[in-house]
Amino acid sequence: MSSLPHAVTEEGPGGLDERILATLQALNGRIAFSGLRRVLQAHPESLSRSLRRLEREGRVDRSSEGYRITGDPLGASHRTPPQLRPVGQVTLPPGTIPESVLGRLAGRWFGSLRWVGVVDGPSGQLLTWAKRDGSGYVLLGVLRGSLRVYLRDQGAAGDVTEDEDAAYELMVHALDALRPSLFEPSSSVGFLSAGADPGGAFLDN
Repeated sequence: MSSLPHAVTEEGPGGLDERILATLQALNGRIAFSGLRRVLQAHPESLSRSLRRLEREGRVDRSSEGYRITGDPLGASHRTPPQLRPVGQVTLPPGTIPESVLGRLAGRWFGSLRWVGVVDGPSGQLLTWAKRDGSGYVLLGVLRGSLRVYLRDQGAAGDVTEDEDAAYELMVHALDALRPSLFEPSSSVGFLSAGADPGGAFLDN
């Protein structure tokens, strides 16, 4: 992803303000400052100015978890649900508190993955990371007693193999977060091939 051109202004059509709003709406969640900076490839000072301006205007809400767009400019009926492809899953051992496991992973960087924030998925909230260059998202959540890792469908863009490597990298760290109960007989780990679930999948699969 190329860096933000110097000619692009912060305000106005196509400016950083509008790009921030578009990104927050597309990701639909609480996005960390560092996550926005990485996704937008924006200079920290410019991003900070734009976010403060949008916050004053009531268009963006800030909390300790990050930034969220206020309202729903397009309306829920016009929003296209994200296409998510499952890459791997691990069954949570009995007695595991999902929030505790997710809490050990949220906000951290793992190898080539950089923290973005918590987004709203089709069936619940998902922890989200981006690759170091800001391209491609890897997401993690809990569904039906399993910790699951997903890739967000990028269409024809992006390197599928590289994206899957990043997803497997996250799964390894997710497994570490489950210790010491990971290797109980009731736990199982599964990985899905690149051809699984063609066309993208939602969280309720």
